[in-house]
Amino acid sequence: MNFYLKLIWAYLKIGIFGFGGGYAMLSLVEKAVVTPGWISETMFTDIVAISQMTPGPIGINSATYIGYVAPQVVSPELTGWWWGILGSILATLAVTVPSFLLVLYSSHFIRRHQESGAIKAIFSGLRPVVVGLIASAAIMLMNNANFNPKGISWQLWTNIAICAISFVLAYFAIPFKGKKIKIHPILIIILAGITGFLIYY
Repeated sequence: MNFYLKLIWAYLKIGIFGFGGGYAMLSLVEKAVVTPGWISETMFTDIVAISQMTPGPIGINSATYIGYVAPQVVSPELTGWWWGILGSILATLAVTVPSFLLVLYSSHFIRRHQESGAIKAIFSGLRPVVVGLIASAAIMLMNNANFNPKGISWQLWTNIAICAISFVLAYFAIPFKGKKIKIHPILIIILAGITGFLIYY
């Protein structure tokens, strides 16, 4: 049960200090769950991918998933679906309840003081830091576990190409029949999954 207290404490900190949404909090999550050895770096990147593909916020999805798999990795005594469900519930509540309470209070406070120069100044400082945290998460995910898990050169360059093409498709509008369309991220994820199946299976 000591592990569950550590899990709750880790996700309480993530819920309180995880500014900028799911991607911005990924570096916090990685430090909280990979550094102590609860899950491997490869498993973490897989969880991020699965959390991205499933409905809902990536931060909450990853908390639910990590809460489920981490107990059995940490201790063989915690093997079993009931221990996983308990971990999922505790991690999900720990990451969402602080955010809920903070947003509830801060929205009331900001609404009352939205014309305040101090509030405007604070948000001027918060906007760029959120971008920095998201960029940090992107750089953190550019690791061997994502790009070259087996140490094979052609796989590294293939994965870099998939990454670059995905960025282009997501960021730039594609000319089509006299119009410019942006491809939906879900479609890009599906296409990447099909590409991976065709190349690596």
